[in-house]
Parts: sequence; structure tokens; C-alpha cells
Amino acid sequence: MAKKVLIVDDSAAELMQLRTWLHDAGYDTSTASNGKEAVTKASTELPAIILMDVVMPETDGYEACRQLRANPATKAIPIVIVSSKSQKADQLWASMQGAKQLIGKPPKKEDVLAAVKAFA
Repeated sequence: MAKKVLIVDDSAAELMQLRTWLHDAGYDTSTASNGKEAVTKASTELPAIILMDVVMPETDGYEACRQLRANPATKAIPIVIVSSKSQKADQLWASMQGAKQLIGKPPKKEDVLAAVKAFA
């Protein structure tokens, strides 16, 4: 059975790109368009890993990370931030929120697949 990856981004183009790469690599995917939806989906679907944008409406990626880490059902799910906010400070902050890694946008296919393989 393929491992499930939850992809969270408010950009339909970004979702489609990541979903295509992961699907082609044999992963099962689901998507969410904001942090609030991501927290709900992660709780019910329990994916192997979450790829999460930071800047989104309703609940941003960092807040969603904190909520996922606070929930016993989702606290062990690895989160990889995929964001245009990729300076040194952003990487440190992502790590402090519980993310395993930060991949800058635009993401490279090999970086995304390597992160999913490493943490899922």
C-alpha cells in the first residue's frame, strides 16, 4: 500500500505540481488549501507525512504545525514546510514549530521526493 502524503497549499498550481510529482513516484496524496483544513484532514486521514505551505488564509502553516504537535493523534506525523519564506530565520522558526525540514519555493522535485522518502 502506498504511503499517504497530505499536501497543504492555498495555490492550486503548487498543489497540482506537488501532487503530480508524488503520484508519479507512487505515493497516495490528499490535499488541503489552508492550515485549518490540514489539521482536520490530518486527524482523520493520519498521513505518513505532511508537506505544508506557511502563508495561507484562515490558519497559517506555523499555527497548523503547533496544533498538529499539540494533538496526540497527529504529533508524530512528520511535517516538511514548503515555503517562499526560506531564510535562515524561517528555517529556525519552522524547526521550532515542529517541522522536520524547510524546502524553499519554487521547490525542486528531487528535494521534495528526498524529504518524503526520508521522513515518511
